Amino acid sequence: MFAITILGNNSAIPAHGRNPTAQILQTTDENYLIDCGEGTQNQLAKYKIKRSRINNIFISHLHGDHYFGLIGLITSMGLMSRTNDLHVYAPAALEAIIKIQLDAADIVLPYKIIFHALKADELIASDKRVTVHSFKVNHRIECYGFLFKENKNPRSIVPEKAKAYEIPEAFFKQLQRGEDYITKKGTIVPNNAVTEPTAAARSYAYCADTIYDVSIAEKIKGAHWVYHETTYLKDLTERAASRYHSTTEQAASIATLAGAKKLLIGHFSSKYETLDDFLIETQSFFPETELAIEGVTFRM
Repeated sequence: MFAITILGNNSAIPAHGRNPTAQILQTTDENYLIDCGEGTQNQLAKYKIKRSRINNIFISHLHGDHYFGLIGLITSMGLMSRTNDLHVYAPAALEAIIKIQLDAADIVLPYKIIFHALKADELIASDKRVTVHSFKVNHRIECYGFLFKENKNPRSIVPEKAKAYEIPEAFFKQLQRGEDYITKKGTIVPNNAVTEPTAAARSYAYCADTIYDVSIAEKIKGAHWVYHETTYLKDLTERAASRYHSTTEQAASIATLAGAKKLLIGHFSSKYETLDDFLIETQSFFPETELAIEGVTFRM
């Protein structure tokens, strides 16, 4: 499983039934939280996302609509007797903010927060399911995007064929890496006789808040799915630039330059009550576009 569930899709102010930014990347056994705007806890409960599976939280920048829900979530995890470490990846200043909030309330958590300060374009996290790279985007304050790449073995074992050749399970990892098997008699069993190629590993690029910046496309080149903000429709290009945000047309341009298969758009300005025009405009430039609608899970 490799899927994104949208928890919040609005910009600075909650409006029209829409919440500030938050998303969950779901794999078979982990939930990766991307930004944590106000109301995220309620959205997790509403859409039945298990908080116990959130061990990694990625905060793009320190505008409130992207992290004001974090301290509440951290505290609730403690009240629910969490003991697993929680990894938080964010601009450096957030570490002190969290400490001040916990100290002011005299809260001692039953688990450990491991803070990772974002610094540049680099590998920031890796586990058996995904690797995560951060990359800088161009916003009014320090801001980062995140590129999630699925870890997959290049080959998939065909059990009945492996059994027919009497290949022990202890050698299966080597088979998945593409190695041939040599029997005790010295006979070579070609790898492709007992395995088959797996589907290409999937990837998801979260571009956070940013002015239109074509250099971002190179940083996320080849991503299967791309999320890019569209705070404004294209008639407000000048306003978008002055506020370090992007438009529908600009998001479509980044997706095209990056060679993305799909584009998700969100971070809608509260000035817009309905979102239909966002989809119409963006699809006119990049047909494979979806609105980041709250509660919808996009399977990649």
